Amino acid sequence: MFINKIALCCGILLLSLGTAFFGRTGAHANIADYESQLVDQQVMLGGGSLVTVQLIHKPSARAIPGAVLVSQHVDMGPDGMARMDAPLEIMSDMQPDYYQFETDLTMEGQWALSLVAKVPGEDGYMHTNLVLMAVR
Repeated sequence: MFINKIALCCGILLLSLGTAFFGRTGAHANIADYESQLVDQQVMLGGGSLVTVQLIHKPSARAIPGAVLVSQHVDMGPDGMARMDAPLEIMSDMQPDYYQFETDLTMEGQWALSLVAKVPGEDGYMHTNLVLMAVR
């Protein structure tokens, strides 16, 4: 009986030390294991233009639904005109693992879509900068 108590105490101690050295228990990914991808690189000029993004867990190549977008912005930074931005409104989910935005891109060229998202079950925020091409 005394040996069982010692074994139990040693097991608890090892679990505590493992958690302290390696972080919380459970299978959590690193926030760097996620990325956003444009569904289509080209977007039509003008009002009502739609931009669709998918959040991917890179190691498994699976789409991740349920992320909370906390910030989104679009501007012409890639063409050296970061001060030229456009309105950007998130649309209701078209599918659980896609995120769609409506914008009014007023000029042909490269536009940067910047997103900050909270991934379900992960610590920290995912920061993404995607480059899309506005065309006629």
